[in-house]
Amino acid sequence: MSDRTLAGQFFDAAIGLLQRVRDEEAASITAAGTLLADTVAGGGRLFAFGAGHSSLAAQDVVYRAGGLALMNLLAVPGAVGVDVMPATLGSALERVDGLAAAVLDSSPIRSGDALVIVSLSGRNALPVEMAVNARALGVKVIGVTSVAYATETTSRHVSGTYLKDHCDLVLDSKIAVGDAELTLDTVPAPFAPASTVVTTALLQAVMATTAGVLADRGIEPPLLRSGNVDGGHEWNGLVFEQYADRIFYRR
Repeated sequence: MSDRTLAGQFFDAAIGLLQRVRDEEAASITAAGTLLADTVAGGGRLFAFGAGHSSLAAQDVVYRAGGLALMNLLAVPGAVGVDVMPATLGSALERVDGLAAAVLDSSPIRSGDALVIVSLSGRNALPVEMAVNARALGVKVIGVTSVAYATETTSRHVSGTYLKDHCDLVLDSKIAVGDAELTLDTVPAPFAPASTVVTTALLQAVMATTAGVLADRGIEPPLLRSGNVDGGHEWNGLVFEQYADRIFYRR
């Protein structure tokens, strides 16, 4: 596809971001994968959270063929994806103080677990307080965000801080403020967001690292197989049975 087309320009932009993340975040990806492997080996549970479109990357690592069976979605009703009506309600909930504490208090998460928090801007109350409260519980927190927002925007949390300020590890998606890769003289607003493509790939790289670290330690990674291949359901049933105390999306 010619790079003169808008489609080609978008692919080029997305590929460029993926290459930057691969090269510049390599050490952080290894550290994040190792942290999750440590959690699994130590008997802990894994959780992922994201609000709005950031939830798409979090959901992609939960109950996923080829993924870790122990990754659970920490859901906030009304803020997961854009399925709530009106869709703008989800954005409003991200700015509500105190919501994260209520969600964590009613969740199964506990000390010794690990939580991946995905928030492109990292500036809203919900992801900031989710990280603060999770760490207070003794949970290890991995933040997936665009660090650029911390220098080019104002925090919406009363503390003036961002998600990145409250994590054990931070993965920088490199997405520019505004999340739009293309512009045209004839179009008044920038367009073509790439955050979902990049963040999803970034998290899958972490999951792959986790599986590899566990295997290197002689621990069989608790991986799921596709239900659309012969024997997949049977394989997954055995994994669910073995790790029933650490899998919550089947309850």
